[in-house]
Amino acid sequence: MPREFFVSPHGSDTAPGTSDQPLKTINRAAHLAHPGDTVTVRGGEYREWVKPARGGIDDRRRITYRAADGEHVSIKGSERVRGWQRASGTTWRAEVPNSLFGDFNPFAVELGGDWLVEPDPYRPSEQPAKHLGEVYLNGRSFYEVATHDEVLEPVRRLTHVDHWTGLTVPTPVPEDTAYVWHAQVSDDHTTIWANFQGCDPNVELVEINVRRSVFAPVVHGIDYITVRGFELAQAAPQWAPPTAEQQGIIAPNWAKGWIIEDNVIHDSKCSGVSLGKEASTGDNFALLRGDKPGYQYQVESVLAASRIGWDKEHVGSHIVRRNTIFDCGQTAIVGHLGCIFSVIEDNHIYRIGVKREYFGHEIAGIKLHAAIDTALVHNRIHDCSLGIWLDWQTQGTQVSRNLMYANNRDLFIEVSHGPYTVDHNVLASPASLEVVCQGGAYVNNLIGGSVRLEVVLDRSTPYHAPHSTQIAGFGVVSGGDDRWIGNIFLGGDLDQAYLPGGVHHSTAEYGTAGYAGYPAGLDEYLAGIDRTLPDHVQFLDVRQPVYCAQNVYLGGAQPVDSEQDALVCDAPASLRVFETPEGDSVTVELILPEQALGDRTTVVTGADLPPTRLSGAAFEDTAGQPIRLDVDLIGEVKTDDGRYPAGPLAALAQGVVVRVW
Repeated sequence: MPREFFVSPHGSDTAPGTSDQPLKTINRAAHLAHPGDTVTVRGGEYREWVKPARGGIDDRRRITYRAADGEHVSIKGSERVRGWQRASGTTWRAEVPNSLFGDFNPFAVELGGDWLVEPDPYRPSEQPAKHLGEVYLNGRSFYEVATHDEVLEPVRRLTHVDHWTGLTVPTPVPEDTAYVWHAQVSDDHTTIWANFQGCDPNVELVEINVRRSVFAPVVHGIDYITVRGFELAQAAPQWAPPTAEQQGIIAPNWAKGWIIEDNVIHDSKCSGVSLGKEASTGDNFALLRGDKPGYQYQVESVLAASRIGWDKEHVGSHIVRRNTIFDCGQTAIVGHLGCIFSVIEDNHIYRIGVKREYFGHEIAGIKLHAAIDTALVHNRIHDCSLGIWLDWQTQGTQVSRNLMYANNRDLFIEVSHGPYTVDHNVLASPASLEVVCQGGAYVNNLIGGSVRLEVVLDRSTPYHAPHSTQIAGFGVVSGGDDRWIGNIFLGGDLDQAYLPGGVHHSTAEYGTAGYAGYPAGLDEYLAGIDRTLPDHVQFLDVRQPVYCAQNVYLGGAQPVDSEQDALVCDAPASLRVFETPEGDSVTVELILPEQALGDRTTVVTGADLPPTRLSGAAFEDTAGQPIRLDVDLIGEVKTDDGRYPAGPLAALAQGVVVRVW
C-alpha cells in the first residue's frame, strides 16, 4: 500500500517518519520512499541536496514530494555564515572551513564550458575567471570581483554593454553592483571578503553557496517524480551548454516523467530547472580538447544520445508548470535532448541573465535544444536578456499563448527545420522575433517589435521522423519555408531594438517585408532552381517559399510584396503592458485603428499549412492529427464556424484592456 512519510525540522532521521514522529531530512525520506509513496515536508528551512534513490514506475505510481498544505518549505543549497570580522570600512572578512563544502567548494570551481564568451575561458589572464560561489545578504546576491582592493572600493555600474548589440544600456538596479565579494581558497579554509554597504553581517542573514543542486538524483533513470510547492534556492550549478552535463537547482538528470509544479525557484548561479543532457555524451569537449568546433561536438552528442536510449520510452515527457523562477544567471529552464515531449506551462519567469556577471551563447528565460513535440504554453516572461530561445531540432514544438515583454529580445528560433508553431502570443519587446530557421507557422500573434531573418549556410543540423527522435536527415537553413497567418505587426524604431548586427544574410524589419524576393509557393520555388548546376549546389542559397495571408500591419510595419490580402494602416496604434504593483496581475492595452478590428481569420489547422519542404513533415499535434490552433491568449476556444480578428484575442475591440495573467 502507498505510504506517506513526514519530514520536519524538529524530527529525527532515526524516527519512522510518521505524522507524530517525523524524519528530520528530506534526503532520509528520499531513501525510504518507493513507487506510490508521498513525502510531505512541513514548514521550515532545509539546507540539503535532495538526491532521490529511486523513482516511480509510471504516472499512477510516482513518488511525490510535497510541501505541507499552507506551509512554507525552503530547501537551499546555501549555508549561513557567522563570525564576520570587520576588515575596513564596510568590508568584512570571514574564514570558512573547507569541511563545510565537502568535496565541492563552489568558491574554488571556475565558471566554464563551451560557448561561454565572457569571461573567456581561453584567456583567463585577460578576463579573470568567475566562480560558482555566491554571497547573499538577506537574499540579495552579490557581485564577484577579481581582487581584494575592488571589494574595498567597489564601482557602481550605472550602465553595461549589451553583448549581442554592443549598445550601452542602463543597469537594472545600479545600487546592487556595489555589493561585491572576493574569495581565496587554501588547503583547509576559504577566506571571503564582502562589502555589505553599512550592514552588519553578524546581525543580518548572510548565506553562501555550498551545494551544486537542491533537488536532483545523481544517477540516471530516476523516473516519475513529482516536486510540488517548495522554495528551491541558492545553488551553484555549472554553465549549461548543449555539449555538457546540464545542471540546475532542480534536475531530473536524464529521466522520464517528472512533474515540477507550484514551486518558487530562484538564485541559481546558472540554471534553475534543467531538463537537459547528461555527461557521457560529451562534456565540454570543444573547450577541453580544442580540436573541433562545438557545433561538431553537438552533432556527436545527438548521435551518442541515440545510442544510449534517447527516445520517448526512456527520457523526457516532463511537466514544468505554475512555477515562479527568477534571478538565475543563465536560464530559468534549460534542456538539450532530455526536454523532448515535455510541457512547460503557466510559469512566471523574470530577471534571467540580467546581472551580467558573465556572457555566453546559452542565456535565456527558456533555452531548449531538440524540443521535439514540446509545448511552451501560457508562460509570462519579462525583464530577461532573452525570453525564449529554441535552438536546433525545433520540430513538433508549439509556442502558444505566451506573454513576453520588457526583455532585450523575446523569441529566437535557430537552425531548425520544423514543423513548429507559434500562435496567439504577445511579443511586446523592442526586438520581438528572430527567425534564424525554417519550417515555422506563425498564427494570430501580436508582434510589437522587430522581426529579424537570417540565413545559415555553414551549419547543417538534424531533422527527425515525425514525433520521433529518429534522425531523418541533416540540412542548412536557406531561409523561408515559413507561414504567417492572421498576425498583427506594429512598427517602431529599429534603433531601439536590441538586434545582433553584422551577421550573414541578416535583415531586420517591422512586419514580413524582410521576405522580399522570396517565392510565394512551392511551384515558384521549384521554377527558380538552376538544374544545370551540380546536384549538391542546385538548392544552396535558394530562398524557399513564404506563405502570408490575412495579416495586419500598423504603425509603419510592412508586408512582403507577395501577400495579396494584407491590411496596411498607418493610423496610430499602440501596445502597452501594465503590471499591478504586487506583480501578480498583468493587463494588455491595445489601441488600434478601426480597420484592424474586423474579422479576418477562421480557425487555422494543420490542413491549412503546407508541409515543411526539407523535413517533409505535416503540422500535427502529438497524436499525429492535424494541429488545431484554436485557443486564444486568454483561453477562449474558437469555433470552426466563427470568424475572428487578427491577433491573439478572439474578441478584439477598440481600446481593449485585457487581463492576461
